[in-house]
Amino acid sequence: MRSEQDFQLAATAALVGLKRHLVEGEQEQHTPFELKQQENSLQVVFERGGGRLVVEPNQTVRQMWVSGRGASFQLDWDSRTEKFIWPKSGENLIPLVERLISENHPA
Repeated sequence: MRSEQDFQLAATAALVGLKRHLVEGEQEQHTPFELKQQENSLQVVFERGGGRLVVEPNQTVRQMWVSGRGASFQLDWDSRTEKFIWPKSGENLIPLVERLISENHPA
């Protein structure tokens, strides 16, 4: 990613896309979480157990960070797909968050 402005635009778009995706899922079925947006972060707060996932951009290293339940994931920008990708699995932001939600609170 070339500039801070490019990163900020990509990070904002990724958070908006993730929130939209999760809200649409809430409308289709009862979900075991509530979404909270605070400035530049999105929190997935689970109804049972009080856990949460926090998704937020890290401007300094130009990554999207996902953390919660003792684990953290640093996603890098992939210019080919134009998405934030977790290098260990190749997952982009939405599938990674979906997987973490289902692993932490299965339906």
